[in-house]
Formats: sequence, structure tokens, C-alpha cells
Amino acid sequence: MEVRYTIIGIIHSPFTNQKDTPIQSVYSSADGTIEVFPEYADGLQELEGFSHLILLYHFHHEGPMRLRIAPYLDHETERGIFSTRHHDRPNRIGLSIVELLSISGNTISIRGVDVLNGTPLIDIKPYVFHFDHRDNVRSGWIDRADRERQVPFTPDQLTRKHPSGKNGG
Repeated sequence: MEVRYTIIGIIHSPFTNQKDTPIQSVYSSADGTIEVFPEYADGLQELEGFSHLILLYHFHHEGPMRLRIAPYLDHETERGIFSTRHHDRPNRIGLSIVELLSISGNTISIRGVDVLNGTPLIDIKPYVFHFDHRDNVRSGWIDRADRERQVPFTPDQLTRKHPSGKNGG
């Protein structure tokens, strides 16, 4: 079966190098914009009432697909790709939750961007606390990684802290 997606816009960010890009939006305070292509701009109606957005996008500058990876948060242990959010996945689909700052025409201003400049946007969904928040969540190996939350938190910073680290995400 073949599945095709239509790119609905482009995410603009200050990041041009993966090693300097925060590993998750929660670790980013960077502002960016989303340029929604004009033919999809009508779909932005009522979006400004939401504080946060879920962005689905295509990882467009990534390496070969891998099923096992030593992730950025734990360079010591290889993990299955589906237990990480690393970009070298079978389907190059990324997900970020960002803060919505404003909408002007077909341009959305956001904060907490964690993608490379020029990232193709697949979809936008509103973050709805009543639907998306869960209590009593387990986060597998990440709970044990014991990382301090800092902004920004990039692959380059993690590699410097763990020089023996392998490529990961």
C-alpha cells in the first residue's frame, strides 16, 4: 500500500544545523513561523483560540533509516527506534507541541520550535488539554535517564556532556 501526504506549508526556524537544534520543543524557547500555503489558509479559522499546536512534519535532512539507535538522552544504550523520537525512522514523520503566539493571514508565529529551517509541514492540530493530557504517565527508559530540563537542550550539548556517546536521538 502506498500512502501520500500533501505538504501544507513550511516551518521557519532559526536552526540550520541539527546539532544546534533543541531535541524536543519542551527544551526550546526559540521563536519561529509557519508559512501555510495560501490554498490551505482558510483552514486556520478559529485556530487563534488555542494556546498550543501539535505540528506534524517531514524530517527532510535526516540520515538512513535505523531500527535501533543510541538516543540523545542516553548514549550508553541502544534502543528500538519506536521507543525514541529520533528522526531516522522508517517514516520520517516528526511531532512537536509549540506555543501559538499569533496568526496573520497565512503566517503563524510560534514559540518552542525544535525543527530545522525549511521543514515541510504535513498537518496542524490544536492541542486540547481535555483530549491530550494524561495522568499517571510512564515514559519508559526516559524516566530513568534523569536529565535536568534546560533550554536549549541540543544534540551538541548532550555530546559534550557524554563524549563517549554514540549518534542518537
